[in-house]
Amino acid sequence: MNNPNIPKLETTLESAEALLESAQLLHSSLNLDDLLRHLLRSVMGRLLVSKSLIAVAPSDGLNAGTMRLALVRGTAKISKGQEFDEGLARSAGIETILPIGDATQPVGLLGINAPPNKKIGEDELQFLKALLGIAASGISNARAHAETQQLNQELDQKVQELKTLLDLVRGLTATIEPDEVAQLLMLTLAGRWAVRRYALIAWKTGHPPVLRMKGMELSDLDNYESFGIDVESLDEAVRVADLPECHLKTLLREEQGEVLFPIKAGDSTTGGFALLGPRPGNLSYSESDLEFGAGLTAQAAVAFENAWFVRETLERKKMEQELALAASIQQNLFPAKLPKLTGYDLAARNRPARSCGGDYYDILKFKTTDGTDCQLICVADVSGKGLPASLLMSNMQATMRALLGRIPSLTELASHTNELLYATTPSNKYITAILVELDPATGKGRYVNAGHTDCLLMRANGEAEWLKSTGTPLGLMDPSIVNLVSPYTECSVELLPGDLLALFSDGVTEAQDEQENEFGEERTANFIRPIANESAEIVVDKVFNEIDRFAGNAPQYDDITLFVIKREA
Repeated sequence: MNNPNIPKLETTLESAEALLESAQLLHSSLNLDDLLRHLLRSVMGRLLVSKSLIAVAPSDGLNAGTMRLALVRGTAKISKGQEFDEGLARSAGIETILPIGDATQPVGLLGINAPPNKKIGEDELQFLKALLGIAASGISNARAHAETQQLNQELDQKVQELKTLLDLVRGLTATIEPDEVAQLLMLTLAGRWAVRRYALIAWKTGHPPVLRMKGMELSDLDNYESFGIDVESLDEAVRVADLPECHLKTLLREEQGEVLFPIKAGDSTTGGFALLGPRPGNLSYSESDLEFGAGLTAQAAVAFENAWFVRETLERKKMEQELALAASIQQNLFPAKLPKLTGYDLAARNRPARSCGGDYYDILKFKTTDGTDCQLICVADVSGKGLPASLLMSNMQATMRALLGRIPSLTELASHTNELLYATTPSNKYITAILVELDPATGKGRYVNAGHTDCLLMRANGEAEWLKSTGTPLGLMDPSIVNLVSPYTECSVELLPGDLLALFSDGVTEAQDEQENEFGEERTANFIRPIANESAEIVVDKVFNEIDRFAGNAPQYDDITLFVIKREA
């Protein structure tokens, strides 16, 4: 006997499969134009409509009631870029207009004409609404991604401007350059014998070769590894005719080279030679000529070495200056001062292991979907150290600030942050983070621990509770795998009067002494417990001092960050 529910079940299954396929398409790109085209194709292909449009709200949140047409298909009465006018759209054959996202404040509108020979059924309408809900989050993601890219581009531009300034200062202050040495040597040698054809190459490992030619076309000259002879093994001056048969001799003969002066600096990483062509009037080079040329070249060899040394010194100074600049930029990414929260005492500190670190802390005010004023407190730890970690930390800050307030839950905030960081960072880079959303009025909150070290909630009675991991590090795994295998979860937390919440990076618990013993969680809790009644600033000071006392002469291997939030009794 046939089951009458089977066709309906099959239809539901088909709709779910189509919705899943559309969702994958919509979230496959962070480009807004591509996303909107995917959406319009999905709707038109499913309903077989011939006219459609998509209008989107401004990304800056201003003039929220004004939308502009982003895509238009099948009608000449309205066009892309126009302000959306419902009356004009309906006159152009658009019968059904649906909000994209929250109906009270949609991120956009979808409009379509009636399907041929039928009306849009309730099942199709529900499918459209579900699809548009998915599209809304995709649009938000794409816009957040674009804003993050813009922030990164602005930062890159500032760094490039500073590099240009540093290069200008170096050019004004440096008086010795390898190219200048090459020019002076060859002008002196050529002028001494009125030679019209000459060439020079000088090299040092780690530097580009110096090439200078006149009247010669030695295209293979900079490929000195193929010469077939060790130039440094030659005499201080040698006639090309006297060279043993090798690739270099063939090259020099083809260009009528007559005399070669090796550039020797007593260093296996340095080498080169100066080559002179024939003298006018078929005059030959005498032995005294060769001796004189060898003496000039020997002096030039010392000058080359000095010039390269100066360049290396300048490069080191440049690196130090850039690191100092990066450290300054990074320091400015931390809050200039922590906010004053009624009934709470806050203090935080970061100490990088190098001039630039990869730890990050922040506290950001935002409104929840029900209008409650809340604080998002974040402590994060970028994999690795130094400048690369510092740059990724700035990316983290830009991403968090771009997404905050637009994402309704901590788990979605963590998920979207993971998606954006995974798409924009190398595969070997990731960030652990603990995100705590706190309502200061009630002390209630929730947290997501994205692969971060366990953090400490010290109760007023001395009981220690640990905020353990609730998901994978940000940017480490493909978002589709994370969502399928180990999605982010959130846990509740409440700060009662007298409680202390200590959020820190693993630089605290994994600090080592000279015997490589770790500071550890137990020592952390036991040290904080008797000082928890002191001010947050004093607690932070004493924890850092205790870590230093424990480590002794052992170096600091990792960045150390501590953020203390106390609810006053």
